[in-house]
Amino acid sequence: MFLTRLLSGIVLLALSLFVVINGGIFLDVFTLFLSLVAFYEMAEALKFKEKKGLLIWGFLSVTGYYATLYLTDNRALLVMCACVAIIGFLTVYVFAFPGVKAADTLGAVFAFVYAPVMLSFLPLTRALPEGKYIVWMIYISSWGYDTCAYCVGTLTAKTVGNHKAFPRLSPKKSVEGIVGGVVGAAILGFLYGHFVAEPYSGLESVSFILAGIAAVGALIAQIGDLAASAVKRDTGIKDYGKLIPGHGGVLDRFDSMIFVAPITFFLAIVFLGAV
Repeated sequence: MFLTRLLSGIVLLALSLFVVINGGIFLDVFTLFLSLVAFYEMAEALKFKEKKGLLIWGFLSVTGYYATLYLTDNRALLVMCACVAIIGFLTVYVFAFPGVKAADTLGAVFAFVYAPVMLSFLPLTRALPEGKYIVWMIYISSWGYDTCAYCVGTLTAKTVGNHKAFPRLSPKKSVEGIVGGVVGAAILGFLYGHFVAEPYSGLESVSFILAGIAAVGALIAQIGDLAASAVKRDTGIKDYGKLIPGHGGVLDRFDSMIFVAPITFFLAIVFLGAV
């Protein structure tokens, strides 16, 4: 199990490196694929998968949203696409009533916004000025946090002991792990800023800013992880899918990144002047 998880993690990391470094259509198509799978996984979890009208409209909406993202840099148009998608879900509800329930429709809207729209901030961040450097903060804040939290949590469990942070949602998460993850992400953000961003990009004196962005992102990553766990608890499922061996589905592996991506985008605009 560990070897399977490790190997699939390496493949996923290599693929992420390739698409993020190259950006453009590679990153857009990669994120579109993740979004379509994530929408389907949430449709299964929230049990509206059998409502074909909602499912088909969801796939069309996600594809149309990302086509717009690729073809234009007009963010207002993206907002309009999201609004049209939501109106479309409600239109399906109206014409399919009472076969489609309000809970099905709300679940479909949630599934569309939760992963496809939120994940779109990954390519949106990459498209910012100096975005090819800023975008890595999403990975540092999410995957870097996960790694540091796991290492610190495991170490303290074997030495001084741990205090459970959210026993009902995620019994394995500890206060020590969360603190270690946030501090670790901040340190990684600072090191990335000092050794990569400042020397090679147009960003100057940003090491401490990137450390702060990483720390905030790490806190948000924890909320994303717990939110995904809460949905699983509510719906009685263990994993969202089996696409990524050893990790589960897209929503199992990218749950923290889904929340971190938009936060990083907005923090980059506010504190780095990336517009």
